[in-house]
Parts: sequence; C-alpha cells; structure tokens
Amino acid sequence: MRDNNHRVKIPKLPGWGTMILDLPWIDILTELWKIGWKVIRGMANEGVYETLEYDSTLEIQNRKGTRATFSKRKKIRYLQDNIIAYQDYGWGDGEILLNYHSSRGKAVDLYRSGYKTYILLSLREVKNRGDVDEFNIQWNIRDGFLTEDGYWATDISQRTKRIKVNVIFPKSRPPLKLSIEESNRKRTRLLGPEVKIKLPDGRWCITWETKKPKLYEIYVLRWIW
Repeated sequence: MRDNNHRVKIPKLPGWGTMILDLPWIDILTELWKIGWKVIRGMANEGVYETLEYDSTLEIQNRKGTRATFSKRKKIRYLQDNIIAYQDYGWGDGEILLNYHSSRGKAVDLYRSGYKTYILLSLREVKNRGDVDEFNIQWNIRDGFLTEDGYWATDISQRTKRIKVNVIFPKSRPPLKLSIEESNRKRTRLLGPEVKIKLPDGRWCITWETKKPKLYEIYVLRWIW
C-alpha cells in the first residue's frame, strides 16, 4: 500500500534567526510604548514657554479693602518658534484688571472664559525657542477684599522654576491668621509669624515663595484680618 503520510521538512533557521525568535518581543514592544507615551506627554505639557521667575505683589490700600493694586514680574523662556503674542489672565472678586498696563506688548484683545479673564498681548516681534523675555504687569482692583477672610491665588499653568508672592496690608489692619492651600491636592498648612514683617511706613507685608511648584496646581494664600 502507498503511504499517504507526507512528512514536511522545516528548513532550519540560521543562528541569527533563532536568536530573534528567542528575544522577549512583548517586553521590548511594551517598553517602546512606554517611552513613546512619555515623549508624547512631554511634548503636550511643554507649552509655548516656561516661567523662570515669577514675583507678584498684591497691595491692599485701605482697611475696608475697597482699593488694591496688583503687580507681577514674569521672566519666561520661549519653547517654540515664531511666537508673536503672549496671553495674560486674571480673576478675583470685585472689579479687576482696571488700568491694565504691561511693559511688553500691546493689549489687542480681552475676553472671558469661565472664571478667568484673558488679555492677549501682541509682542510686535517674532520670538523663537530659547529667547528670554520679561513682563512687568500691573492693574487695579476695586471692592475685591471686603470680607475678613481674604485670599489671593496663583495658578501654575506652565512649567515654573520659582514663584514668590507678597501681600501688603494697611498698617491699621494687619493679617491675624495665614495659611497656604494647594487647591488641587487639597492640602493646607498654616504659615508662621516668620512670613510677616512690618514695613518702615507701618504697613504689613507677608511673603511666601517656593521652588519648582507643581504644574497645574493653584496655590491659594489665605488670611484673616
């Protein structure tokens, strides 16, 4: 009888072929996916610029809290090419952004989105990756601090190396209790008397600062006065 069983010969792979099959491809692909995801996340979080230095001062000008001035100095480094505008924003109680002034750029648009009001500053020149710029910005606030418990918030919307926040109170109404709150992480800690000094003219100044603040965190300086 004819043997209907056919034997199929599988050609022997050369040494390098066997080595490839022996590699842990699933582990390799998993690691490559992790690396690629980190790169994508890094690019998404890079933004248009990073903040090298941020110093701000809120001055409450009378004991009723009806008049105040806010000023800030922001030193930034651009992270992309062909940047022609800078976007500033503000929020708070009362009337804000009165008599708005910036040392750099020209305000060409103002609009509200959610609880923030945005100001678009035309730079009137082209900035490229690696360029460093500095903005000195100031505005007035009316009827913003009418209650005994006040606050001032700093939003970290770009990668930031350092922030410093000052609040100046009138000499006849010093702050009695101070705390700093990380809004998103829901953490609050009391601040001691070392953050408060009496200025030569009798006014009171509190200062809080930190290095490498958390991205997308909102730091809220609260007081009772």
